[in-house]
Amino acid sequence: MIKIISGEKGTGKTARLVDDINQVASTDSNVVCIEKGNRLDQLLKYSVRLINITEYPVTGYDQLLAFLGGICSKDYDLTHVYVDAIKKVSGNDNMDDLSAFLAKLDTFMADKGITVTINLTANIDTLPEGVKKYI
Repeated sequence: MIKIISGEKGTGKTARLVDDINQVASTDSNVVCIEKGNRLDQLLKYSVRLINITEYPVTGYDQLLAFLGGICSKDYDLTHVYVDAIKKVSGNDNMDDLSAFLAKLDTFMADKGITVTINLTANIDTLPEGVKKYI
């Protein structure tokens, strides 16, 4: 399952994401959060595995999908993946590319039982249908 938290800059998306992560981390879940930088490290519970994408040679949506595949192959009991600021993490702000990525990610995650939540800074009204269907 894929969920997107979307809105303009300053609308509280990150706060919603942090609340959701910490709520899920309070249960018996295996949670991974991918971000660019270390801005969430003091906000998340210690049980959340925080990944700074700048420490890995990942550029673009195809490499991000491969990276997520590697995470899933390592953690057989993974339950939730969070991506903060998808355009920064991927290094790509093209919405059509994001739509194609989401379709591939949805296919990949279909039988895994993993919930992927993505934080996207964008006006909801301007998003392509391939992105809107996950909001």
